[in-house]
Amino acid sequence: MIPVSRRTALGAGLAAAASSLAAGASARTPREPFFKGNGLPIGLQLYTLGGDLRADVDGMLGQVAKIGYRTVEMAGYLGRTPAELRAAFDKAGLRCTSSHVQARPSGPEPSLADVDRLIADAKVIGIEHIVLPMFAIPDHIDMKPRPGEDRATVMDRLAAQIAADDWKATAELLNAKGRALKAAGLTLGYHNHNVEFAPVGGTTGLEILLKGTDPALVSFEMDVGWVVAAGHDPFALLKAHAGRFKQMHVKDVKASTKPNFAFRQDPTEVGSGIIPWKRLLPAAYAEGVRGFFVEQEPPFERPRIEAARLCFDYLNAVVA
Repeated sequence: MIPVSRRTALGAGLAAAASSLAAGASARTPREPFFKGNGLPIGLQLYTLGGDLRADVDGMLGQVAKIGYRTVEMAGYLGRTPAELRAAFDKAGLRCTSSHVQARPSGPEPSLADVDRLIADAKVIGIEHIVLPMFAIPDHIDMKPRPGEDRATVMDRLAAQIAADDWKATAELLNAKGRALKAAGLTLGYHNHNVEFAPVGGTTGLEILLKGTDPALVSFEMDVGWVVAAGHDPFALLKAHAGRFKQMHVKDVKASTKPNFAFRQDPTEVGSGIIPWKRLLPAAYAEGVRGFFVEQEPPFERPRIEAARLCFDYLNAVVA
């Protein structure tokens, strides 16, 4: 992985890294939009819609489909049963192909700790791919805010305390659960934030996960916005680990984003930030990425559904 220490150099650096990967990325007609030319749907990670979705599941899903999205990725059950979710997706004309699932139970929804129920629910909803969105917070880390701490300070403390053994434990968990899911016809992936890039014992958490998981059982979902927020180069990451990344969160950030390992970024709509999507999309395709999901972090400068529309319109037209 190649660290990027200067925000002003990021765009040029990523563009240079893209050239070899982009060549021969696909056999589509020249100048044809990327997604249409490759026969790929543009997906939406439903986390983007926040509380708006929970307040009006059917109405918001209808708007998502009207924008043009055809696939979605879940980040929770929205207070509905698997059968109710499937009915809502079918009504909107959407396919839910992927779902973020926590390592440990934190409510009524299944976690990786209950694989049998998770598999049963996935079959009902139509989910094909399960994603662990973040490592399980180790028991030795106290996440309760201390006097005077805000959320950002708590996250800084979390990032600083993750040890190599914690990442190894997550790798072991992924291998075990990936084997069980594969036996049921499902696949398992891991989604990165930027804490995975923090130095730990001469390496990084992400490198430990990549080296410690079986490629036949565990893939990765690259969140490009968090890669860049960590000060790293997504092109170099794709090339260094060809074939390991099967899905991607298409997320953009502003030039004001400062490299960090503690869950901070300055988000913006896809196409209005510093990430060179015209080069990155074909580079990702060339290295095996097939599931692309728009995701945007708060804070939002406009209604969330409008942000989702702007992201879709850019990606639907982008020639890469």
